[in-house]
Amino acid sequence: MELYAIETGTVKFDGGSMFGIIPRAIWQGLYPMDKRGYGHWAMRCLLVVDGNRKILIDTGIGTKQSKGFLKYYTEKTEYTLENSLNSFGFKLTDITDIVLTHLHFDHCGGCIQYNDNEGFTLTFPNAIIHTSKQQWQWAQNPNEREEPSFLKENIDPIKESGKLRLFDKEHELFPNFYVKLFNGHTDGQVIPHIKINGKTLVFCADLFPSTAHLPLPYIMAYDTRPLISIEDKKRFFKEAIKNDYVLFFEHDLYTECCTLTETDKGAWAKDKFSLAEFLKS
Repeated sequence: MELYAIETGTVKFDGGSMFGIIPRAIWQGLYPMDKRGYGHWAMRCLLVVDGNRKILIDTGIGTKQSKGFLKYYTEKTEYTLENSLNSFGFKLTDITDIVLTHLHFDHCGGCIQYNDNEGFTLTFPNAIIHTSKQQWQWAQNPNEREEPSFLKENIDPIKESGKLRLFDKEHELFPNFYVKLFNGHTDGQVIPHIKINGKTLVFCADLFPSTAHLPLPYIMAYDTRPLISIEDKKRFFKEAIKNDYVLFFEHDLYTECCTLTETDKGAWAKDKFSLAEFLKS
């Protein structure tokens, strides 16, 4: 098995929305922010190559949105989903499977592309798209608070493609690739657990957007059920510390991976390192 960190650019989110009830005086010292209080957050996907199967976890925001939308949320960068895949020797047509942790636009937007001749089409024409049944149903009938994150141009083409596969239980989706479900951020968020070299690497998605979100009350304002988010984190920490999991961060621009340690204030980052460093260890 081989793993590759696939950078797709950065997204701009306000510190208040990313840290919820935590006061600005605290969060501005935890994660770099600009003078307006906006942080630059990675959209780091993960490519898992195992034999003939090439599995991409999440796809970033994509490039098909309006210029106004992209200017508001993103900034110009050398990284795009396609360029990052190409840098490791892979093409869009090589991807056999996509696992979407959830259907918010910064996680699934890259699944779909647009051109004037064909309209909306699949970015990865040979890939099966996997996500949880709970998340899919949640996105089909979104609550008013979360609705702006579920964009029809991201979701409808997937539905119409015939390539969608849904699951409703935690299980081994592929050999050594397990999916677990969490419900605080959004219903049925998929958190992949990958067993490699005797370790378990966890793709954190929005369960832990960054190392700064490890303390229990540090929860995004975007989370639909924050009290459940706290219980999600407690459940995860108990298992992660016991089994020495390695966390892989999708949104932390400054830290790709870390391990955890138990402190008198709860779980915290122990060692921080890149995915490449983890694979060499």
